[in-house]
Amino acid sequence: MNSQFTKIIRIVLGLLLIVFGANKFLHFIPMEPPTGSAGDFLNSLGATGYIFPVVGILEVIIGVLLLLKKWVAFALILLAPISINILLFHLFLDIPGIAMSFVIVFFNGILIYKLWPQYRPLFA
Repeated sequence: MNSQFTKIIRIVLGLLLIVFGANKFLHFIPMEPPTGSAGDFLNSLGATGYIFPVVGILEVIIGVLLLLKKWVAFALILLAPISINILLFHLFLDIPGIAMSFVIVFFNGILIYKLWPQYRPLFA
């Protein structure tokens, strides 16, 4: 995982997670609320009062771990279900926003692939 390519992907993914995770609290990136099924789904998740803060905290923590290059394999495993759910949300409910979700899943996949020897004991 020492190549320049994976270093750049790790840093970009970490920055994306910190920015979008912090935005769940600070709202510094103006976003139009989705309408239709996507809006209904997000409103019901928001009504629980805990989903968005928990996901935001996790995204920031994972982003910081990636930037500091600490526990990277653990951070990527924590990110996997979050990134897959982001992709599935956009795939089924909000197609216009799918580009960034592809980037996150793709970067996460590349880094997991590069660290696969660390994950191999989980499947033995």
